[in-house]
Amino acid sequence: MAVSIEQIKALREVTGAGVLDCRKALEQSGGDFDKAVEYLREKGLAMAAKRADREASEGVVELYSHGNGRVGVMVELNCETDFVARSETFRSFAHELALQVAAGAPQYVSPEDVPAEVLERERSTARLRALDEGKSEAVVERIVEGRLEKFLDEACLIRQTYVRDDNLTIQKLLMEKVAATGENLVIRRFVRWELGESTAS
Repeated sequence: MAVSIEQIKALREVTGAGVLDCRKALEQSGGDFDKAVEYLREKGLAMAAKRADREASEGVVELYSHGNGRVGVMVELNCETDFVARSETFRSFAHELALQVAAGAPQYVSPEDVPAEVLERERSTARLRALDEGKSEAVVERIVEGRLEKFLDEACLIRQTYVRDDNLTIQKLLMEKVAATGENLVIRRFVRWELGESTAS
């Protein structure tokens, strides 16, 4: 099927993909714009996964203050080159991550960062709660695993739902940005302070 220049331009504006990629996506999807966007997203995510092992030592430390100075956030986001580190896409993503940390109050970047003792404590608490609720031993393990997953969804930044779009997790947003920049991006670390919170752990 013939694809018009207007269709390619429109798709390019929405996705930021190259002209040839946009043409191919439209041809593959029979001219269906939404299917073409999905095709490009999936292709980008597949390419992003391949980049995950490349070293990312450039980047930016983003500072964000929220609620008239009641919450402060610092996020380190890394990429492979200083060219990408200076780009609007990269800097905007760093800002969005800081906003997410301010709003979502995660404790860890990813599940791999959660200490084993914290997981064990959460597992034990979930088990006791399930038994207190009178659940049978047969279903307790499933309930415990479900509550542990819910804890990780809330406590880990990359598993949180993106505050601006509840169809996206931060992990999926990260993969989209990797696809858009063509580089491995790493959320290295973050710190979140809230006025009046205790410094005792």
